[in-house]
Amino acid sequence: MLSITMLSLASCGGDKEEEKPAAVDAPVYTLVFLDKTQSVHVDKQYVNDKYRQTLTDIIETNMKNKGDKLDVYFIHENTSKARALSLTVRSEKDNMEGSNATDREGIETAFQLSLQKEKSIYLRQLLAKLNQQNTGASNQSTDIWASLPVIAKAGESGSEVKVYYFSDMVESVKGANRRDFHIKPPKTDAEAEQDAKEDSKQLEKYAIGSPQVIIVSPFEPTASSKENNPHVTHYWSTLFQELGGVSVEEL
Repeated sequence: MLSITMLSLASCGGDKEEEKPAAVDAPVYTLVFLDKTQSVHVDKQYVNDKYRQTLTDIIETNMKNKGDKLDVYFIHENTSKARALSLTVRSEKDNMEGSNATDREGIETAFQLSLQKEKSIYLRQLLAKLNQQNTGASNQSTDIWASLPVIAKAGESGSEVKVYYFSDMVESVKGANRRDFHIKPPKTDAEAEQDAKEDSKQLEKYAIGSPQVIIVSPFEPTASSKENNPHVTHYWSTLFQELGGVSVEEL
């Protein structure tokens, strides 16, 4: 009888599922597009302070684990070919399996120290790119459309993609089937929607997925609608919605 009971207990223990390791979050792939055209003045105190703080927040929030990546592109006449910086978190947390509470705390502390050192270096590099001046002829055109294939490429990585535009978003490219908002900006939301839906037909070839898109504008809260045309923002919100159901947040 005793042997049967022991066998039964052993059988129950064998049916117990092994604990599965916690799921690892997908790496974060951050794309930062810095407007280097003549219409955005990062040398102005308000703009520089706002942009510096936002870039600091991006580094702190998005660069947390090994493999998290951040690429910086300059927006100008040749945006898609203007990658200025590529950063990847290399700090790695040691395996905590089988470690006691004291050891786990030590592993976590060592990882955070290494990570903060990386973040500090990355932030300095990022701010240097922010303040880099573009005095060449490429500052005459603002090709934001060219950021779309870059976003599509990032989406192929399987990472969670976050996109930040540090720009007034005034698309300005001469030529057939292009927009020049300096010459002909949308005057109403209805016009902006019509333009965006029309443009989405030639841009839908870029499978951008559903990234998080944030526009960090260079305008003060008191800026007039003439300076900060709200219909331009509506154009981009509609375009991204058409391309992938993407919502756009403006800071």
